[in-house]
Amino acid sequence: MNAFSLSLQTGLEDILGDLWFARKSEDLGRLALLAYCEVRRWARDAGEPELARRSYELISSCPHASRDEFLTVVDGLITDLEQVRANLARAAADPGGPPPV
Repeated sequence: MNAFSLSLQTGLEDILGDLWFARKSEDLGRLALLAYCEVRRWARDAGEPELARRSYELISSCPHASRDEFLTVVDGLITDLEQVRANLARAAADPGGPPPV
């Protein structure tokens, strides 16, 4: 695993830890900040434009109808990030295998 890949993986783990903590405490402001700034920056650096777009739209598109709707969208973003993390871990374990999806 090269240094860039390791940096991406550890950065994602840090972001996920922050998201999980903010989600557990239902800190909407922190969730919005993490999604808009941290997830979007990480996704751009990692070459994940769809994830970057979703994190941008989570905040910049129309207001959410309710707190629960916002949390549901954040939960989906967290699930997607967990999937990317699993793909990165698989790629690190099998460097000769196919590239992560």
